Amino acid sequence: MIKGLIVFGLLVTLVALGAAGADRTHMKAAVLSAFHYAQGYWREVAGAGDALGAKEIQGEAGLLMDEKTGKILFDKNENRRLYPASTTKIVTALVALEKAEPNERVTVGDEVDLRTADESTAGLKKGQKLSLRDLLSAMLLPSGNDAARTVARYIASKETGRSLSAEESIRYFASLMNDKAAQLGAVSSHFVNPHGLHDPQHYTTARDLAVIARAAMGVPEFRSIVSEAEHTVSSSSARLVLANRNKLLQAGSDYYMRGANGIKTGFTDEAGYCLVASASRGGRELIAVVLKSTENDVWLDSQKLLEYGFAGQPSGKRAAAAAGRGPEAVEAPSDKKEGVPG
Repeated sequence: MIKGLIVFGLLVTLVALGAAGADRTHMKAAVLSAFHYAQGYWREVAGAGDALGAKEIQGEAGLLMDEKTGKILFDKNENRRLYPASTTKIVTALVALEKAEPNERVTVGDEVDLRTADESTAGLKKGQKLSLRDLLSAMLLPSGNDAARTVARYIASKETGRSLSAEESIRYFASLMNDKAAQLGAVSSHFVNPHGLHDPQHYTTARDLAVIARAAMGVPEFRSIVSEAEHTVSSSSARLVLANRNKLLQAGSDYYMRGANGIKTGFTDEAGYCLVASASRGGRELIAVVLKSTENDVWLDSQKLLEYGFAGQPSGKRAAAAAGRGPEAVEAPSDKKEGVPG
């Protein structure tokens, strides 16, 4: 407080000197210098009472956004390029819901044969007929990569007006994903597939994911799907019970959080554990993004961010300790194999 009063007094003095005819060039420089010093000091004072510091988030990147306004309330490495794993499916669903209606019927094709070992799957079978809405549930809740490929193929064929191979449709759909990201201002992202399995050229940032998630949560059908703890699909050939992997939504989970209503989990060896989470309480709606965390910390990180927002953190106020503002190169691929990618 004393420092602040001294700086304020200095400003008043300089203004008075200017009025008395002091050299205006030097006067302007001195005023700007004092202003920037005072601005930095007051930011430091304002941040001193923050309940959450960047070091308390174990993930390599973390961000908290007010969903209604889009303002960032906390960030740690928000612009660092990282792998998104299956949080990719947020933009996949957003594109699909803009290009088609939820009740459109989709036939599962031979794209399900592209499945790789140990990847997450919804258990779709070739020839099944499902609504697009059910396919999106199969993609977003149990994180089915098979469903993501079927969604991509359906939308790509619909948009081009011709039947595309599985590989062709994935390439075309990825171009739609990149167009959508650019339209939303998520300019530090690049997608090459609809599911998020690792590719060195498939990356995003915590900020971009929050921007994309905010747009997706503005679509009622998407918001409804990601808020479900479980969804049952009755197709022409099977009955599927789809459980949401988001433990913040599961009432019996150690990580259950009151008010949680989305959004998407993700994991690959290279991406680590990722989560784009959302919650609503008392009229306040928040989105939290955590990238490259650990199996347990990804939930704890997300809870910390969301609780921080509900505790009344003023809009626009960021953690002073946040680091790594600029885009950075993604890390080299890892040979480590564990968990279920998706």
